Amino acid sequence: MGMPLRQSIRVGRYLLEQKLRRRTHFPLLVELEPLFACNLACAGCGKIQHPADVLKRRMPVEQALAAIEECGAPMVSIAGGEPLMHPDIDKLVAELVRRRKYVFLCTNAALLRKKLHKFTPSRYFSFAVHIDGLRERHDASVCKDGVFDEAVEAVREAKRKGFRVTSNTTFFSTDTPQTVIEVLDYLNDDLGVDQMMLSPAYAYDKAPDQEHFLGVTETRAMFKKAFAEGRRKKWRLNHSPLFLDFLEGRIDFKCTAWAIPSYSLFGWQRPCYLLGDGYAQSYKELVETTEWSAYGRGKDPRCANCMAHCGYEPTAVLATMSSLRESLRAVRAN
Repeated sequence: MGMPLRQSIRVGRYLLEQKLRRRTHFPLLVELEPLFACNLACAGCGKIQHPADVLKRRMPVEQALAAIEECGAPMVSIAGGEPLMHPDIDKLVAELVRRRKYVFLCTNAALLRKKLHKFTPSRYFSFAVHIDGLRERHDASVCKDGVFDEAVEAVREAKRKGFRVTSNTTFFSTDTPQTVIEVLDYLNDDLGVDQMMLSPAYAYDKAPDQEHFLGVTETRAMFKKAFAEGRRKKWRLNHSPLFLDFLEGRIDFKCTAWAIPSYSLFGWQRPCYLLGDGYAQSYKELVETTEWSAYGRGKDPRCANCMAHCGYEPTAVLATMSSLRESLRAVRAN
């Protein structure tokens, strides 16, 4: 299963508009980081490695909205850091929903039950809860015991109160096809999240743990086995069929980093949120002054093992929209 049909139609209409306007670079989704502070210290994340004065900063709602309005993306993923630590996160979400943007609030869910009353269910809004495996695996990933159980209870309460809840699971070299199957079965069948996103871990240079990131060959082998025997079709995966083909090595793509740009306290990050080659102060500047052809596997050695959704999911989406066969396949998946 890909994105919900209503959302697919909205994105399809947006892509058609870009084609009619002959735009070659445009955002599908913005990774919005209104803060870097977090209530956890995960070994695979480098966001909290910023200096203390940076970790204290919070992006004003007006600034965040201006960035989204400027670029015109139909979807926004609010990350961080932990977004629920932002004092005005509910106001930011409400304003984006009012503008009919599809909003995904990424959270470790440790604060979710305490903050849930601040939000209102909407078809435009989803909590995206990070669950990096079952209890032992997840708590080891976030370097704190009890986080898995709290996240599970938070998901259940949010679902009871009418919220749409998706999940995001990062897989490392310590994972196997069986651990992929186990966590996706749990999220799909037992916890009942609305949709699930998969993310092969990228070797983020500021992450404390640099030993357990997956390479391209390992990623493809793991997902090929995990997706076998029809399991891929039964899971409610929040990805296009072509991106899932890409994960298991049936097809290869070039990176389309400009389609999922990152906007943070420092501005628009070049070329994506995983690499830090400077910042632009506007999306127009980002698009027009970044040497996009210099990035991607085979071009920049830092990209050699990257299969992250921020670069390759938009490529898959654009390839889907340009093919009648793949468009029909995506519709059937929805």
